[in-house]
Amino acid sequence: MKFYCLLLVFSLYTAGTLFAQTESQKQFTPYAQKQSDLLQKAYDSRDAEGARKIVAVFAGRYKTLNKEDKVYYQGNLLGAYYNLSCVYALINQKADALQYLDSAIVKGYQNYKHLLEDSDFATIRDDVKFQGLAERIRATTDYMYILQKAGKYNNAERRAIPAFSYQQANAPELVTLRKKLKLDSVAGTGTEVSKMLNILHWVHNSVNHDGQHESGITLINADEIIGAAKARKVGVSCGELASVLQDCYLAMGWKTRKVYCFPKDSLKRDFDSHVINVVYVSAKHKWIWVDPTNNAYVTDDKGEILSIQEVREYLVTNKPLAINTDANWNNRMAVKKEDYLYRYMAKNLYMMYSPLKSEYDYQTPGKNKEVSYVSLLPLDYFLQTPQISVSTKKATGTKIIWYRTNNADKFWNVD
Repeated sequence: MKFYCLLLVFSLYTAGTLFAQTESQKQFTPYAQKQSDLLQKAYDSRDAEGARKIVAVFAGRYKTLNKEDKVYYQGNLLGAYYNLSCVYALINQKADALQYLDSAIVKGYQNYKHLLEDSDFATIRDDVKFQGLAERIRATTDYMYILQKAGKYNNAERRAIPAFSYQQANAPELVTLRKKLKLDSVAGTGTEVSKMLNILHWVHNSVNHDGQHESGITLINADEIIGAAKARKVGVSCGELASVLQDCYLAMGWKTRKVYCFPKDSLKRDFDSHVINVVYVSAKHKWIWVDPTNNAYVTDDKGEILSIQEVREYLVTNKPLAINTDANWNNRMAVKKEDYLYRYMAKNLYMMYSPLKSEYDYQTPGKNKEVSYVSLLPLDYFLQTPQISVSTKKATGTKIIWYRTNNADKFWNVD
């Protein structure tokens, strides 16, 4: 049976299957497993009508779930419709097979490569409607295809954006942080890059990542995030981990940025994104990619450490990439290159933005405070304007300013 479960595919990053289940999930999971077993039997016997009834009953129960549980079991629902489509395709009932495949796509099925390779669909693969459904998936969820179509920027663009700035290491809060966290000892005595990577590993090992729950930490600085996470025994978001790493790098005197990485998401249903860092290596005259959530950095096939921009270009042009062998999630699950780069980050490298200032507490909300961001957009993004937008957060009184550009050279300029 070609069972496809969204939760399993995304477990490493959204971690839906890695966190403790709620009481309602503990009660529903045995039922969901039983229905899956029944559907497997119907599939094995090619009992399409029996499979249809099983899926209809499961879909009815699914509708009664709360919002959180519907998200948790979405993979089970779309998998049920997908497998029902398989059964009808195997007995050559094309109209029903296409109808239920369409239902699976509406519910969130998105594996274009698997769909094309699934032998269950041999009877309908040449059907125009099947090909249309496949292209629907490809245009919204084949992330390498989307990224490669969106590879181009316009480095001749002249829209003005302010210069990025980086807090000096002699700022009192950074001096205190450097001493308190013993960052010189953490960094060690090796090369500039090895020191940077040592601090990356230390941050990764100091605070766990939790991509599902709010940490409740209100101050966005390394000292508060580390202290509060340990005191409350909670994990933090990828953005909070990136804030910790940013402050540590600033305290060491290195230019660094948080980089928010986002998908294209033209359907407005992908709420997942990722936040990593770049740090400027003066000896190499370049930024390098550092991801504290996954303890990861990226190299080419010769071992040269790469920047975000280089990784994106390598993905677009199909050049070989590698990640460090000790990349992992919470020291519980190894991170594999194929899933991390070619699915997850290929999706989230479509567009990105950074705070205008890399500074301790810069993003902490406050009344009459102003925080600016710069977005780097590919040319085929459907929303290019306005160049500047301004809003105020009602809850905090913080003024947010956004700048947009298609000029990658300006965005990555270090001066």
